Amino acid sequence: MASATIPDQKSFDPDLIARHHREGPRYTSYPTADRFVGSFNAESYGHHLARRRLETPARPWSLYVHLPFCATVCYYCGCNKIATRNVRRASDYVDYLLCEAAMRADQLGDDRRLAQVHWGGGTPTFLPFEQMRRLMLALRSHFDLREEAEVAIEVDPRTVDARGVEQLTSLGFNRMSIGIQDFDPDVQASVNRIQSEAQTLAVLDAAREAGFRSINVDLIYGLPRQSSSSFARTLDQVIAAAPDRIALYSYAHLPQTFRPQRRIDVAQLPSPEAKLQIFDVAIHRLTDAGFVYIGMDHFARPNDELAVAQREGRLQRNFQGYSTRADCDLIALGVSGIGAVGASYYQNQRELADYYDAIDRGVLPIMRGVELTPDDVLRRAVIHGLMCHFALSMEAVGRAHGIDFETYFRQELKELKQFARDGLVELRDGRIVVTSLGRFLVRNICMVFDRYLREREQRARYSKVI
Repeated sequence: MASATIPDQKSFDPDLIARHHREGPRYTSYPTADRFVGSFNAESYGHHLARRRLETPARPWSLYVHLPFCATVCYYCGCNKIATRNVRRASDYVDYLLCEAAMRADQLGDDRRLAQVHWGGGTPTFLPFEQMRRLMLALRSHFDLREEAEVAIEVDPRTVDARGVEQLTSLGFNRMSIGIQDFDPDVQASVNRIQSEAQTLAVLDAAREAGFRSINVDLIYGLPRQSSSSFARTLDQVIAAAPDRIALYSYAHLPQTFRPQRRIDVAQLPSPEAKLQIFDVAIHRLTDAGFVYIGMDHFARPNDELAVAQREGRLQRNFQGYSTRADCDLIALGVSGIGAVGASYYQNQRELADYYDAIDRGVLPIMRGVELTPDDVLRRAVIHGLMCHFALSMEAVGRAHGIDFETYFRQELKELKQFARDGLVELRDGRIVVTSLGRFLVRNICMVFDRYLREREQRARYSKVI
């Protein structure tokens, strides 16, 4: 697949975006996790590992470690987390992580080379340093973690100081993601995350001083009490701090799914129009400051590895969002972790008790997963190609998968013509190219190729008729 030429990134038509926008998957996988089935188990996982062993040469792995504990609950959070101040629970959890790591390493045999490591949560820095050190030493003993590997950790600035950042460096971490969300005190109070600018910037400065090669900050727009003017102040503060990457997430209010969100006063949420204005301000502030709009919710400095990977056609999406290594399968450790091996995905048990029980019984704690069909593999290639590179050659995709693209996707291409009429995509010379305006709606464009979404919507329409 060919990379798209980077267009004018300041194109923004709020009315058009509002007209096309609808909720949909983020496509960190295809099929999406709601398509995973309970019949995919540890035996299924082992089958796909055996297929992988036939590859020559073997591709490297990416390793994700889920650390679910938080001292307090942020009301907006949709992650799988456990609120506690009992550090002993984290120590017990590490014991089980080490068991799972050993079990997975045994299955891999000599195929243990890691190109990436990512600790996410929850709050990974909830763990005391000695537990973090114990976990990292065990991972290094079970896997081949190369010196050049990217080793990242998500950090809550309320849980570390300059000394803590130095300790993270000593463990081998070289990339950091710092949660900010919003610096406005009223917004912070409304979501139960009080975090001063000084406290946050002290961690960022310490990371830069310690030699972290990439620093990301997380922001959220659409939170209660936010306005375009208040968020503009946060953006100015963040830009002045000069991180390498910025993740700008849209808040999705789903209190039926995420219980902590029930504590948010719905009346304080910005209207859809106001939320779009906030996003508009963010796009212009960040691109004016020199950030490249990677896509979806990610921005990066032009010389950051993420922007370089996109220019070189190496960008991919996985369960951590955009990633620099398209050649890696993914090992996931810990409760609810999602991994990928070849044409399959798996997810660990989501409840701590079930996760512990599986490991106590000596079996991998896989709860569900999915084995991709040839159609899934094809559609994944199309969706991820558009998400990562904003362009694809229909001929090249067809040749790679043994199909005639225009015949196979006749209905999808028909639907794309409406996007083309609105200037969101261009269909020319056998290529699909997402325009600069279309980048803001790229997942809506990708939804056209989602067979499961199409079938679900068709069933819903039939139900309404009945």
